Amino acid sequence: MDTKITLSFDEDTIKKAKAYAKSQNISLSRLTEFLYRQIISGDYRSLEELPIADWVDRVAEGEPEYRTKPRSRKAARNESFEKKNKK
Repeated sequence: MDTKITLSFDEDTIKKAKAYAKSQNISLSRLTEFLYRQIISGDYRSLEELPIADWVDRVAEGEPEYRTKPRSRKAARNESFEKKNKK
C-alpha cells in the first residue's frame, strides 16, 4: 500500500531531481522511494556513508548540506551503549 507524504526541498534541487528521474524513466516519487530503501537497507553510521553520495553530487550544486537535528542526551547514550555491545 502506498502512503503519501509531504516533503520540502530547495526548488533548484527538485528541478534537478525531476530531470534526473525523467532521464531514468521513473517518477520522482519512485526515485525518492529508491533512495529511502538504500538508506534503510544498510548499516550506515552517518549520512556520508550512504551509497547515494554519487547521486547527491550529480543533482546538487556544490557540496551537499546535511541538516540534522541535534541528538538528545538519551539518543547519544543509547548509541554509545550500542557501540560498546557490538565489540
